[in-house]
Amino acid sequence: MNTHRIAPVLVLLACGGSTKPAPVAAPAAAEEAGPTADEAKAFADGAEARLLELWKGSEGAHWTLATDITDAHAEAAAKADEAVMAAMSEIVPGAARFDGVEGLDADTARKLALLKRSTTLPAPADATKRTELAGIMTKIAGMYGKGKHCTDPEDESTCRDLGALEKVLSDSTDPAVQLEAWQAWRTVSPDMRADYARFVELGNEGAKEIGYTDLGDLWRSGYDMPSSEVRTEVDRLWGQMQPLYEQLHCYVRAELNDQYGDDVVDPAGPIPAHLLGNMWAQDWSYLYPQLEPFKGHASLDVDQALADQDWDHIQMVKTSEAFFTSIGLDPMPETFWERSMFVKPEGREVECHASAWDVEWNDDQRIKMCIRQNYEDLTVIHHELGHNYYNHYYVGLPPLYRNGAHDGFHEAIGDAVVLSMTPGYLEQIGLAENVQSDDKAVINDQMQRALGNVAFLPFGMLVDRWRWDVFDGSISPEEYNAGWWKLRTELQGIGAPGDRTEAHFDPGAKYHIPGNTPYLRYFFAQVLQFQLHQAMCEASGHEGPLHTCSVYGSEAAGEPMKKLLSMGSSKPWPDALEAATGSRQMDATPLVTYFAPLQGWLEEQNQGRTCGW
Repeated sequence: MNTHRIAPVLVLLACGGSTKPAPVAAPAAAEEAGPTADEAKAFADGAEARLLELWKGSEGAHWTLATDITDAHAEAAAKADEAVMAAMSEIVPGAARFDGVEGLDADTARKLALLKRSTTLPAPADATKRTELAGIMTKIAGMYGKGKHCTDPEDESTCRDLGALEKVLSDSTDPAVQLEAWQAWRTVSPDMRADYARFVELGNEGAKEIGYTDLGDLWRSGYDMPSSEVRTEVDRLWGQMQPLYEQLHCYVRAELNDQYGDDVVDPAGPIPAHLLGNMWAQDWSYLYPQLEPFKGHASLDVDQALADQDWDHIQMVKTSEAFFTSIGLDPMPETFWERSMFVKPEGREVECHASAWDVEWNDDQRIKMCIRQNYEDLTVIHHELGHNYYNHYYVGLPPLYRNGAHDGFHEAIGDAVVLSMTPGYLEQIGLAENVQSDDKAVINDQMQRALGNVAFLPFGMLVDRWRWDVFDGSISPEEYNAGWWKLRTELQGIGAPGDRTEAHFDPGAKYHIPGNTPYLRYFFAQVLQFQLHQAMCEASGHEGPLHTCSVYGSEAAGEPMKKLLSMGSSKPWPDALEAATGSRQMDATPLVTYFAPLQGWLEEQNQGRTCGW
């Protein structure tokens, strides 16, 4: 295998050697000369080839584990991860050795920069610690994936998994019933706590060995700007959007207070986390029937339409693919339909959390979902296909460039398409009829979207802010839960229902914490999707307010998207953003513009209320 042939070369280069024998006559002079541009290129090319094989092995092992959770598959995934970690412990310091080398071609310079930040979890060089870290991550991810709450551990019929508990939160309007389900899911995470603290120790050790102050510093370095500037950029973007969020929060809290009373919802305080219809209070869309501004006016009951027409999972995925092909993008490869997991299989444990994959790194596109017959999952399919289309369009690039311009771009592609799922579009595909477009209909539609997009914004920031503080020691292991709820209250205006102590580990009840998936990408994606939507609408020739635009059927709209997708991470993200939108800066103005009708309406409704918390 290529890995075995290339690995010795990487070790030599990382230690200052070369693939060619040094001249016998002047060894000292050769050593003083330092590494050359040719050596740097050989290193980058060799590292890329080696990592491709390891990444393919890891992706395959994790696909098998996610679609069939067993101890044997978990062990195989841990071994695959350990192999990647072992390689990265050599490659990342090796790449840093070429800092300052003159005469590098642009590709080599870019690849070396990407190599230095190409892992979210650098393992310590010590092999024993590396094995320990891989085992911890597989263990806690498995605890989440298999998590259930059982009233009688001896009786499987009394057990409820995340999907069943989420359904209670989304369907019930009884605060006591919702609270029981909310608390039940959080019984899966306390046992992760000690392992997570050890993960932080080992991950930070690995990060320091490759030149970063901690894991948070490493993660923030992935945005083509100094790590210290990422916080400033997040604050700038949040400042653009915060007034809109505060108006939405104020309105929702007042409506919930009217429904449940002061004993359940403080009219001037944080909203209790269990009342918002979502297990993490990151999406409030399930509250729409309670919060619909103009009751029954131009209502869109897509869930009912899907049920009435008996759309199965294949029709839902085919419809999502048809949107992308309608703007001129390619259809998914045939293997997509053969290898994806669309529904939860009988007889085995699987991870239902939706995700997109290119398992073989050769356009082997797949999605993994347990598709439900509802509008939420229809939008999620569009989102996941956005990942697949990014994978598809950059598959011909060198492996190190097969990624988003930054991680927020990967999340934004499908969501930009979801913004075109207007009432008019839903009518076109047969999931709505007699669509109205008057002012009341606009406010209803925008409220439904804002309960997803706008409600999410502070949560998109705080997951990684908590981790940054954990990684740099600002939040100690003895304060994990207190630090979590402090941020949730301050940034999101969401409060813990009841006492949550350090006997709990509520961050671990969110997939991305045990799964070690950076979360800031989702915050940036909220901004980028509206920028990309605006660019596609302009390319399509749309006239009128941004919220009325659907690019379905416009191949012209697909052109800026193709430019972006095809670049992968071959250029710094401002270059990719400029190619698609004409701007080199992330900007939340399109998001605020999109929701301008709703914001004006909310401000009217909130007159006389005390907003904030």
